[in-house]
Amino acid sequence: MIQRVKYASVKVEENIKSSIREGLLVLLGIEHEDNFEDAGWLGKKIVNLRIFDDNQGVMNLDVRQADGEIMVISQFTLHARTKKGNRPSYIRAAPPEKAIPLYEKFIGQISGETGKEVKTGDFGAQMDVELLNSGPVTIIIDSRNKE
Repeated sequence: MIQRVKYASVKVEENIKSSIREGLLVLLGIEHEDNFEDAGWLGKKIVNLRIFDDNQGVMNLDVRQADGEIMVISQFTLHARTKKGNRPSYIRAAPPEKAIPLYEKFIGQISGETGKEVKTGDFGAQMDVELLNSGPVTIIIDSRNKE
């Protein structure tokens, strides 16, 4: 899930780990079926999304053209299934030994595309994320659909 933000920050154990000003907050969920190709495709797709306003107020600029920053937060709960009962199931989420290399590939892809440091939380940690959604603009992209 991608959110256009005016700012975002993430705390780990009550300490601010990182923060960004205007840009994109990416909540990244990785499933069992995801692979390095998916991580690369998704990183490139997100960097090229034209969801920032140009001089005429039309969403026509990507994060680089808007001189925005990017923060990536790992979020296995994006794969919650609630079909049966009221307690979500997370069995579709990839285990850390698979997810961490894909998470790192994704961050590297974005950094390479933008030429900027990508801010992050701590993979698998309990985190508090604060943001001001701009628009609001929130987009969900699934690498399985490649839409």
